[in-house]
Amino acid sequence: MAKVAASIPQGTRDFGPDVVRKRNYIFRTIREVFELYGFQPLETPAMENLETLMGKYGEEGDKLIFRVLNNGLTDPNHAAKARVAFENVLNGKNDKDLTQRALKYDLTIPFARYVAMNHGQLSFPFKRYQIQPVWRADRPAKGRYREFYQCDADVVGSKSLLNEIELVQLYADVFTRLKLGVDIKINNRKVLAALAERCGAPELLTAITTAIDKLDKIGLDQVKEELKQRGINDEQITIIAGYLRIGGDNPEQLAQLRNLLGDIPGGAEGIGELERVVSQANPAAPCRLVIDPTLARGLNYYTGCILEVKARDAQMGSIGGGGRYDDLTGLFGVPNIPGVGISFGVDRIYDVMEELKLFPDDVHTGTQVLFFNLGENESRQAWTLMQELRANGVKSELYHETTKFDKQFKYAEKKQIPYIIIIGDKELDSATAQVKDLRSGQQSPVPFGDLAKFSFI
Repeated sequence: MAKVAASIPQGTRDFGPDVVRKRNYIFRTIREVFELYGFQPLETPAMENLETLMGKYGEEGDKLIFRVLNNGLTDPNHAAKARVAFENVLNGKNDKDLTQRALKYDLTIPFARYVAMNHGQLSFPFKRYQIQPVWRADRPAKGRYREFYQCDADVVGSKSLLNEIELVQLYADVFTRLKLGVDIKINNRKVLAALAERCGAPELLTAITTAIDKLDKIGLDQVKEELKQRGINDEQITIIAGYLRIGGDNPEQLAQLRNLLGDIPGGAEGIGELERVVSQANPAAPCRLVIDPTLARGLNYYTGCILEVKARDAQMGSIGGGGRYDDLTGLFGVPNIPGVGISFGVDRIYDVMEELKLFPDDVHTGTQVLFFNLGENESRQAWTLMQELRANGVKSELYHETTKFDKQFKYAEKKQIPYIIIIGDKELDSATAQVKDLRSGQQSPVPFGDLAKFSFI
């Protein structure tokens, strides 16, 4: 067998034990808050039918969907069909002879598909959370990966703004527990639709939001240029540029939005929804709820409030986002099921917390106790005591072989095991173990019968 250099695909990563423990700390924190707010767990397949995903994420998003090639080894005509199909794909057409499935781009569309397939059995409003990987054929960069995890919480079957208010508070609770200062930015697609209407071109909403969504990355001048390339004239661009310059605190921005768009019914409705959410949701430090008129989130399915989360003290893109999508299941033939949801970008949250050194000191702790192996009789006794500790929930190990103290000490230190237990000849005779806290250096004798009651913290 030919030797192959060990490698992984670009934009993917391996995670060693230390990283997995830190990631699990984030997952556990998010999951606990999801459960606290009454959300139920759900999982969907890694692959979806291509038609389920295409056309749901806007022009830019569709380009980033990973298509899965058909397995045609059983078809003798596969190669010829594949060549024709590949030419079709190069010309911008989908061809079922080449690919019928795709890796999921996010968790929202698969969730909408699930609701459409199971709506007759669900109790509404249905609150679900989902923690799974997704895939995007994006260019890898800091905080941008081709395989990454999302943690979503969605409520479907309710139009109440209480859901938006609750999701804002859920965001704040998670980031407060993680001790991560964030700005929870909020806007409303009805406001953006009113902007397009003010420009006299409501049909250009998608073009306008797609360009505005890039403001942070390319700046106002480049946004203007892109708007021009999308067929938007100079007068319309002037209106949009004035909108993008709205600033100040939340009340000041609401006033400026009313002056510009408040006479348009949809604009007035969207501004009213913003005012209701920011007045009732009141996240405490280190989290802030901030109106951001430049927030567009260029996904076509959003219809109302939209949210995005940015870490304040780190150079990183959004670490969370979401919004209302009042007819997403209508894409699958089941209309009139409103919904709203948010997502946590765990990979970016991890990078920010690592940069800011926010992980707790004990996050690395796996094994709590290491029993030294000092001989056959000693290890037998250690094994019995170790099983008693495990039965009491204490994570324990017995060193795998009899060897020098120094080697066993180094093993404990490298794995950051806080306690060691030494049982030698004297300890067997006295039925007493020597328990040492490697962090403080304190050592004390503990009778075998009392070891299960010892506090290993």
